[in-house]
Amino acid sequence: MTALDTAFAATALLAVIGGLFAVTTRHVVHAALWLVVALLGVAGSLLVLGAELVALVLVLVYVGAVVVLVLFALMLTRAPIGPDLAHRVGPARTAGAALLGGAVAVLLGSVLLPLATEPVERADVTSTQVAGQLFGTWVWPFELLSVLLLIALVAALAVSRIPREGRPS
Repeated sequence: MTALDTAFAATALLAVIGGLFAVTTRHVVHAALWLVVALLGVAGSLLVLGAELVALVLVLVYVGAVVVLVLFALMLTRAPIGPDLAHRVGPARTAGAALLGGAVAVLLGSVLLPLATEPVERADVTSTQVAGQLFGTWVWPFELLSVLLLIALVAALAVSRIPREGRPS
């Protein structure tokens, strides 16, 4: 096992742990922060794989925009920040989710383990080619996403300014 394999395993473990905590925590703000940890783990894995541009775009777009947008929306709409006890699930749903997660892990293992025995051919793609595709072919969806995020932020601000009955504004 090389140092790159160890670094990839460490960043993948960080992404998986962050994702699990993001899904299982009862605090919405903590879930958003654990999502940041998971996305940074994925970006680290991409860096180890040599896809620096994709890792940078992931950090800039998802961590820098989507998670910040979620946190702003939570703050502006005065959403409850504490544990969400109204949406608790029973032990049957928890066991079903664990069973489903185990089944997905088995299916992924059955697909990915045969690939681990053979070396995978790596395509020789440069960052310039990826940037050309991302900012040439995909520039309009990228810009539309930024406009959508801006509209969502303005809408969250507008919703937070609506006076509510029984509450001081």
